[in-house]
This record gives sequence, structure tokens and C-alpha cells, in this order.
Amino acid sequence: MTTTLAGGRAARRQTMRRIRPRRSPAVPLLLAVGAGAVAVLWLWWTNTPSIADTTGKIVAAGRITGLLAGYLMALVVLQMARVPALERRVGSDRVARWHAMSGRYTVSLVVAHVFLIMWGYARQAGKSLGDIVQQTVTSVTTLPDMGKAAIGTGLLFVIAFLSIGPVRRRLPYDGWYHVHLLTYASVFLTFWHQITTGNEFAVEPAAKTVWYGLYGVVTALVLWYRIITPVRLNLRHRMRVAAVVEETPGIVSVLISGRRLHRMGAEAGQFLRWRFLAPGMRFSSHPYSLSAAPRPDMLRITVKAIGDHSSRLRELEPGTRVWAEGPYGALTAQRRSRGKVLLVAGGVGITPMRALFETLPGAAGDITLLYRANSTQDLALWSELAKIADERGARLMYAVNSPDGERPDISAESLQRKIPDVDRHDVFMCGPPGFAQSVYDALRGAGVPARRIHHESFEM
Repeated sequence: MTTTLAGGRAARRQTMRRIRPRRSPAVPLLLAVGAGAVAVLWLWWTNTPSIADTTGKIVAAGRITGLLAGYLMALVVLQMARVPALERRVGSDRVARWHAMSGRYTVSLVVAHVFLIMWGYARQAGKSLGDIVQQTVTSVTTLPDMGKAAIGTGLLFVIAFLSIGPVRRRLPYDGWYHVHLLTYASVFLTFWHQITTGNEFAVEPAAKTVWYGLYGVVTALVLWYRIITPVRLNLRHRMRVAAVVEETPGIVSVLISGRRLHRMGAEAGQFLRWRFLAPGMRFSSHPYSLSAAPRPDMLRITVKAIGDHSSRLRELEPGTRVWAEGPYGALTAQRRSRGKVLLVAGGVGITPMRALFETLPGAAGDITLLYRANSTQDLALWSELAKIADERGARLMYAVNSPDGERPDISAESLQRKIPDVDRHDVFMCGPPGFAQSVYDALRGAGVPARRIHHESFEM
């Protein structure tokens, strides 16, 4: 059985309609975030009297770290909301990095806030630094909403610990993913003490209204994009597994049928989060890229067996219900700024590159694909790629290990030999992190500007 899903000229026309001048929204977004932080600082400053003694300074420092932590908590949840404007324009991997960075800053500010505010309260009660634990217990048991805040803070610390690289790598993906969802509970539990015990919100009713508005908007976005939108998508398209086909040893393609799938808005280069409603897989949701241009009645993903979930895909039976969220990702034709394009794939990173190889508009010789694999037997979808290259007049190259295991040379010099005008190309990459970094360094050495090297990782 062939798994070829050819979109041909129709897919390229659809892609061309979506190409438009694209500016990264990162700078204006960061400016907006900075403006929000400045507003928080201004709120604290206008409600902080002149302080002469040390105790007052410690309490004031505890208040500002608490306000900034509360502001960043809202941003952390916003970055989890899968807002299309962020996921598709900024890129899912970039949003994930922002989320991780914001989380680290939030935890640091929460630690500083708890320590400073409890130390300040202890000093106000005539106690020493060593009495912070006792003061914390007293505050949690007597002040309004502090019990909930203590539970929420504890959850935040658990999530932070499990997100540390070495710890997270030891956890199953599904386990870490579901624990990470406790962030919502943590933020909910810690929100209320900000309103009831925060001095700024007690003396500034307008500030309380704005704070409710900030958290209300973020909550609405989470509900809309994480719950309502996926429910609407799956009720509308009613996807099921049509077939599972082995491409190469350890790599399978899953064909997914449904209604009016072309109206899903998915583009070549994007991915969805897939949940297969089969025994033992119902509670697992994993990101897999489309490996062919979407068709009105069919989507396809191609997956390498590297974990429990991906290994079980070959066992899926036709007719199995599929639940999907997305599409996500910014590795699309909209990033293109030059006529010539080089696609670089490492291993199963070929999946989004295969879809782009078929759909990116271009004349003969404009599109080049370089495919890195361990051996020729590992070149998944090779017959499809060869057919596309032949039909389009595109260039198709592969780089595999030699019989004695020596790795191929992918350096600035070798790229310039194979593609003399590589510095005038846009480059799209997908592959393991180490491979992507080495190719990125080679491309930069060959004169390709960083702004024209497009890469998206789904590791986070």
C-alpha cells in the first residue's frame, strides 16, 4: 500500500495564497511585557511611602517581588494557552522557551517574596531572622487566603523541581505533561491572597480591577484555546485512523481521515497534538508534524518509534477515533523571504520538510532538500521525495554514514561546494537538537544570515 498524499499544484497554490510579508512579533510583544512590568513597578512606587527603617525596606522589597511574581504568573499561564497569534507567528518552541524562562523568574521572585515578607513581618513582631518559619506558620493560619496560597506555592515548587533538566529527562513525557498542568491550580490558589492581603489593591480599587482583568483575560484565553477550540475542531472534523503503514524499520505513517480537513487551517510544516482513543493511549497527547500537505479527506503523520507512545502507533486499528489540537508551529512558507530555499532534515525531522518540499512554490532549481540519516535504509519517504523532485525539477540530496560508520561532512565548506549560492537561500531545518546546532553553525559559516535560518524544535 502506498502512503503518498500528493497535493501537487493545488497545494502549492494554497501555500502561495498564504505567503505574505512576515515580521516577527517578538519585539513588540517584549515591549508590551516590559510596559506591564513598568506599570507594576509604578503601582508599587505610588503606594510606598518614604521608608527610613530597615524593617520597612524589607517589607517593601517583599511587596514588589510579590507583585512582579503575580504579574509573571499571568504571563506563564498565557504562554500555556496556545494562542494562535503566538504559536503560529512566534513559533511553538520559542513560546516554550519563554514559558520556561518566565517560570524560572517567577519561582525566584516567589522565593524572594516569601522570605522577605515573612522576615519583615517577623521584625515587626519583634522577632529575629531565625523566627521566619514560626512567622510563616502564623501568617498562613491567620491571614485570609494564605492557606490556599501556601498550597499553591508548594505546587509551584514541585513543578519547578520536576522541570529541572536532569529530573525531567527521567520522567515519562506523559507524567511530566500532566504534572505541568498543575500550574493552573497553583496560579488559581495563589491569586486570591494577592487581592485580599496586597496593600496596593486595598488602597487602589482601580488596580484591583486591572488585576482581575489581567487574570480574567488570561483565563478566558485558556478556556477558549485549550478547551472550547479543540472540542469544536474535533466535533467538526471527526477524525479516525484510516491506515498505519511501515515506511522503514521503526518508522510508521498514520493516515487520518475526516471531514473537510482542509478547513482546519493546517499548513505544511506545522504539527498537531494527537491523542488516539485506543486502549492505553487515551490519556497521552503528543506532538507530531504533518508529513504531507493536508487533503480535504486525509492527513498524514510519520513517526519514529522512540518511546512508549510512538512505539504503539503501529498497533492502531483502522477506525480508531482521533482527538487533535492545533495546528501549531511557525515553520511554514510564511517565513520565506528569498526565491531559493534549502530544506535540511535529520532523521524523522524529514516529516515537515517533506510537506514543504512538495508545497513551497518555486521554479526548477529553486528548492533543494538535504536529508541526513544513518543509512540509506533509514531514508523514510525516499520514493515520495524522489518523485516530487522529479516532477518539480527540485534538487534532492542525502548524507548517510559510510559503511565503516564515519559520519558525512556537513560543514560550511561542503555546503558551499554542493550549493555555491547557499548564502542566498532561505533555510528550513528540522532534526535532533545536536544535529540542528551543527548545521546551524555550518550555515552561518557559509554566510547564511541568522534571520534566514528557520528552525523549530518540539522537544519542550
